[in-house]
Amino acid sequence: MAAPVDDMFSLCVDPFKVTSTVEVQFIDNIKGKGLFAKRSIKKGETILIERPLVSSQFLWNSLYKYKACEYCLRALETAEENARRLCCNPALSLPHPELCRVRPELHQACPQCQVMYCSSECRQAAADQYHRVLCLGPSEEDPDHPINKLKDAWRSVHYPPETSSIMLMAKMVAVVKQAKNKAHWQKLFSHFCSRAANEEEEIAHKLLGEQFRGQLGSLHSLFKEALYDEHLSRWFVPEGFRSLFALVGTNGQGIGTSSLSQWVHACDALELPDQQREQLDSFIDQLYKDIDKAMGEFLNCEGSGLYLLQSSCNHSCIPNAEASFPDNNFLLHLNALSDISAGEEICISYLDFCQRDRSRHSRHKILRENYLFVCSCSKCTSQMDELDVTSEEEEEEGEAEGETEGDEMEDEMTDV
Repeated sequence: MAAPVDDMFSLCVDPFKVTSTVEVQFIDNIKGKGLFAKRSIKKGETILIERPLVSSQFLWNSLYKYKACEYCLRALETAEENARRLCCNPALSLPHPELCRVRPELHQACPQCQVMYCSSECRQAAADQYHRVLCLGPSEEDPDHPINKLKDAWRSVHYPPETSSIMLMAKMVAVVKQAKNKAHWQKLFSHFCSRAANEEEEIAHKLLGEQFRGQLGSLHSLFKEALYDEHLSRWFVPEGFRSLFALVGTNGQGIGTSSLSQWVHACDALELPDQQREQLDSFIDQLYKDIDKAMGEFLNCEGSGLYLLQSSCNHSCIPNAEASFPDNNFLLHLNALSDISAGEEICISYLDFCQRDRSRHSRHKILRENYLFVCSCSKCTSQMDELDVTSEEEEEEGEAEGETEGDEMEDEMTDV
């Protein structure tokens, strides 16, 4: 359930002093700022829980009927509805349905456009923060509405697996347009990492993909047509639009929610006789096999958000913290992976688990292409004598991944 908007606003008044556990410090002109522990933190401890300034579900994810609260991204399907859709079995029945935490009776729609929320609190929070600007009313399904044209254009250049959404940029604009104190919100967004003009262009093109480099101008025109505001004129010139792209591309944190995953975790916690435990585990194992056969790896409601404190975390190939979303909404929990001393920098990994196991050269290649920096963490420093080559195994894996992603994209495009 969302906190009242007043509480959210107070969270953002002084974003770098909201916790006694951490603080943001300037490091140098290369790394910029970083997040540091103000006291000793034990392994497994929750370092902070943070609400995003803005968040948005991915557009393809929404189109494929992954139902999420428009405000907090909480999954709206019950665990059983979720499982039935994912494994294409409308007759499926889940054991222990009482463990599902989704409460459909609390869901509410926007009375104008019928966009869905998990609660009246979320509906009101969205209306107070940005939705009055973005609400399409009876034009929600009109393909010629400027915002729908913008969404369609984005989907045409940013296929699954998705990493960002132009609607995150749209919500930034909408928040400022609706705010009484516009300068305050513009200042909050300015806290995120900024880049030189040539780097911003590189990030924007990377986000779109090589084959869509020429589409940035078209997206800019549609963005301006749909959302232009004179108070934000600098965001609507080509350079400002590119800056927004770079901001979202380098600071957007992926969010994943799933009612089915929550149900599975609740099942794991049940105390059952051995035979019943074996039967339940076997049922869940088979369920995931059926889902994998039908849907592959696309299981969650997915989106991204902008988090002030989390975005201050620098990268390490051996991180001492990681982000998760155990509340099945956009609340980010930053948890310690190891003991952290007072004054020590808190680092996360910008790489996934498999990428962190690759060679130093391969890790640097991914980080340089996606985040425009060279890692100098202790792991990379200790491997400086490695040859600067990508192993044949990793190259073959990359080619296979590219082919698989292309096939999945083709299949998903056909299913819509």
